Amino acid sequence: MNKAVQQRFSGPVTVFQERRLPEKATPAGYSALIDAYDLSAPLPRTLSAIGERHRVIEEGDWRILTPRHAPHSTIEGHLTFALKYEGLDLAVLKRLFMMVGPTEIEALVKGKPTGSYARRIWFLYEWLTGTRLDLPDAEAGRYVVAIDPGQQWAANGKNSPRHRVRNNLPGTPAFCPLVFRTEALDQFIALKLPQRAREIVADVPRDLLARTEAFLLLKDSKSSYAIEGERPPQDRIQRWGRTIGEAGRQALDLEELMRLQKIVIGDARFVKLGLRQEGGFVGEHDRDTRMPLPDHISARPGDLPSLIEGMISYERETAQEIDPVIAAAVLAFGFVYIHPFEDGNGRIHRYLIHHALAQRGFNPPGVVFPVSAAILERIDEYGSVLEEYSCRLLPLIDWEPTENGNVRVINETGDLYRFFDATPHAEFLYGCVQQTIEKDLPNETDFLRRYDLFKSRIVSMIDMPDQTVDLIFRFLQQNGGRLSKRARENEFKALTDAETKRIETNYAEAYGEISALHKAE
Repeated sequence: MNKAVQQRFSGPVTVFQERRLPEKATPAGYSALIDAYDLSAPLPRTLSAIGERHRVIEEGDWRILTPRHAPHSTIEGHLTFALKYEGLDLAVLKRLFMMVGPTEIEALVKGKPTGSYARRIWFLYEWLTGTRLDLPDAEAGRYVVAIDPGQQWAANGKNSPRHRVRNNLPGTPAFCPLVFRTEALDQFIALKLPQRAREIVADVPRDLLARTEAFLLLKDSKSSYAIEGERPPQDRIQRWGRTIGEAGRQALDLEELMRLQKIVIGDARFVKLGLRQEGGFVGEHDRDTRMPLPDHISARPGDLPSLIEGMISYERETAQEIDPVIAAAVLAFGFVYIHPFEDGNGRIHRYLIHHALAQRGFNPPGVVFPVSAAILERIDEYGSVLEEYSCRLLPLIDWEPTENGNVRVINETGDLYRFFDATPHAEFLYGCVQQTIEKDLPNETDFLRRYDLFKSRIVSMIDMPDQTVDLIFRFLQQNGGRLSKRARENEFKALTDAETKRIETNYAEAYGEISALHKAE
């Protein structure tokens, strides 16, 4: 072994790039490669190292394996370890391949031309870099998959005869975020939520279901604006709600995304529609200097066309093969990290969730799950999921402020948006979808049933127009089931005390405490 190569890889440490290890251990796999080659790539969420004891330790950001798992101190050893135990991290692999160049990879493959890991590394090098290595096509060795479907979500894929590798990567070199298989995701999928949603609506009368659908659309639209801290006029909320109701019907392309942006923005006199021509960031400005204080920096304008093209390819191909919620998470969160527009990105990001679910028939026909409302209820968790990756991006982005208080990125950053670990995003979104199906959908249907009961009893007692019934309901809802003294002396002064008592009793019998669920609607 070349001594210089061996010395690239560090020995036992207690701290690795500001992350403290549970015990003294030697970095292995991606952590070793990032350290040895000084790679400018986001650290994987879980890092591996080799400990001195013969038991596996999983604590915090680390997985400490035993001495028998130790790889050879070579690029081949650590790459093989990574593929075997850590899955694919395309951002790290791309930076590594660009750093080492073709010679080392060619030597690795020539040393084990039929080896399954060598052929996977060879395939990944050519797929990620677009460079053909000076190697003859593989002639032996059974086909192996590029990504282990037992570790991460994969597509069906197509064979690559040159490498004797089945390319089951869930995306293209332009856009391919990955999701690890986790116990949480397995549990969500086992719930069979699409079937559960259909069971809930199966016995709901058509007219009642139609009203439920209308309310859920409005609820999602209102919540999506609320997440952005906006209170637009009711007509804009309703217009966006109608747009959400049509999600999944139109093919996704750049023109469709621009159409959605125009609907979201409405008055575009002060917004440049279309792909950004300048940098972008999410954050604040220093109060005194107006220096940008980014929490997230968007993709460079020059990278936007290829990133959007990659997303569209993902939506048309991969998203049709893997779990719909996982595909929706990858598509939607990928979009919001790229942040291709000057304004409207957040609402379109959430629209893409509806698009992916509706296109795959995940929700019953005509029913929109109010995912934005669930996100609003979990706004802190939502922010944490977004920030978790953004915080790992920021140290890798070199930028300078512009005269107008924007940012200008001065290094290559496209791969940071093409390849990221979307596992936390998929778990979060599945939790939101579960809430909409098991809580919001049945609660809203039940609420409307009870409203109809309340209304029918009022109308049978007093000849009262629908608008007045709704007004009296609102007063009761806002005042704990009682008509306030002000309401009795003004809007409903024509009611007798006995009638008021009966109305309050009818409300209590119809709703009880359930009205509290909708008090803020």
